[in-house]
Amino acid sequence: MSDAPDSLIPYDEIVQEALRAVVGRVLGQVESSGGNLPGAHHFYITFKTGAPGVAIPPRLKERFPDEMTIVLQNKFWDLKVTPEGFSVGLSFNQIPSTLVIPFSAITAFVDPAVDFGLQFQTTGENEDEDETPHDAENDSPDGSGPAAPDDGSNVVTVDFGRKK
Repeated sequence: MSDAPDSLIPYDEIVQEALRAVVGRVLGQVESSGGNLPGAHHFYITFKTGAPGVAIPPRLKERFPDEMTIVLQNKFWDLKVTPEGFSVGLSFNQIPSTLVIPFSAITAFVDPAVDFGLQFQTTGENEDEDETPHDAENDSPDGSGPAAPDDGSNVVTVDFGRKK
């Protein structure tokens, strides 16, 4: 197998940016509808807690020092979307919290209602790719916590063989 030549066009970065725009557009539609998710749609969003621009309460940063997953389903408020990212109110152990998450910090976006998911590369040093993201277990209406997302056939992973 021959090695592909290095591209002078950063295709992987361009595609990652375009796919993150999908997340922004979906969240923007939810914001426009007053925070109401259509039908059974709900989202699992995994992000790097230490990424530039991420703002989460210290107790969550301490509990999830690398990565965490939040669920936007029944119990969230004040969703605000900007071109750079979003902020949202969630409850963790019945303590209301506001999280600010840039799109560049997101590593995965899943909508299990329609078996859709996106996985992203992050640009960071010392990443442990084998580490499993920690679920934030933000509160659900019945207190049972969120169900694990289904790894469906519609998960899009883009990897252009980034050099390490």
